[in-house]
Amino acid sequence: MKAIITTPGKQGSVHLGEIAEPSGTGTVQGADGKPAAAVEVEVVEVGVCGTDLEIADEGYGAAPPGGTLLVMGHENLGRVVSAPAGSELQAGQLVVATVRRPCPERCAPCAAGQSDDCLTGNYTERGIKGRDGYMAERYVEAEDYLIPLPGVLGKVAVLMEPSSIVEKGLIQAFTIQRTRFPWEPHQALVCGAGAIGLLAAIFLRLRDLEVTLVAKAAPDSRSARVAAEIGAKLLDADQHPVSGLSRELGNLDIVFEATGVSAVAMAAIAATGHDGVCCLSSVTAGDRALTIDADALNLDMVLGNKLVFGTVNANRKWPGVLEQIISRRVPAEQFQEAFQRRPDDIKTVITFAGA
Repeated sequence: MKAIITTPGKQGSVHLGEIAEPSGTGTVQGADGKPAAAVEVEVVEVGVCGTDLEIADEGYGAAPPGGTLLVMGHENLGRVVSAPAGSELQAGQLVVATVRRPCPERCAPCAAGQSDDCLTGNYTERGIKGRDGYMAERYVEAEDYLIPLPGVLGKVAVLMEPSSIVEKGLIQAFTIQRTRFPWEPHQALVCGAGAIGLLAAIFLRLRDLEVTLVAKAAPDSRSARVAAEIGAKLLDADQHPVSGLSRELGNLDIVFEATGVSAVAMAAIAATGHDGVCCLSSVTAGDRALTIDADALNLDMVLGNKLVFGTVNANRKWPGVLEQIISRRVPAEQFQEAFQRRPDDIKTVITFAGA
């Protein structure tokens, strides 16, 4: 069957190739580490994100043990082909598969089903680290890792994985802050207006915060239109650097960083207001060096009583807004187009035979 494959560590190796068909009658590893009956799923769509671009362009990622090739893709939407007897899943049902799998040591978070908080770092991730992904016509998986969806979500279901990153981060931000002191946030800053940034802005607006996005986005861009529709302000990053936004906007209760640029992440920490929280969501796989005024940063963190943490993996108020975040859909045969960024792109999606 067709799959989009790369050789991790080798730039420019992404290609459309043939791999063996999966068997829907065998067993796979379940969440408890024991063999589980396989569910066969045909792929409908797979999103392309910054991590995929880093795998393609910068050699990020790791192939499954014993191999040199990696099937790409982790943001996914599929349709069940077959499920074992007794399964709650039925043929034809839409599903989204989770990305991360537990470490072999079964550390406490992994054993509790929270592999996104793995202590050992030896977890695997489909399409990223040590496990094939979803940019293929079909895959098999344990039911433990499949999330059933109502058909009405079909047009935006591929955004489930990035949405989980954002929602997990915001839930943790609110939970931690409110265990520290009485906290009623009013002002939020989101750095970046890609899919993660816009989803963060949407979820913050749903919590009734004033939201400002700062990004390199033209006033007539798709990102600008989405920001306007949800009632968020969009600032041009070239005219409004993150380092100066606390003076411009006032005390920032929440800063959500989603640019993929480590220098912006450092500026986001500094921009966070007194008693504020900064959530970092960017995976920066490069080797950028940055000079930081460590004394000033430490002093500001301590006297400002700031909280900084990272988030990974893990709504009818504005009908149609989520659909606008998906800027393009391209067939698997033309996958190269999905890896070529256009100025107005937010989220590009690759479609497979199940679409």
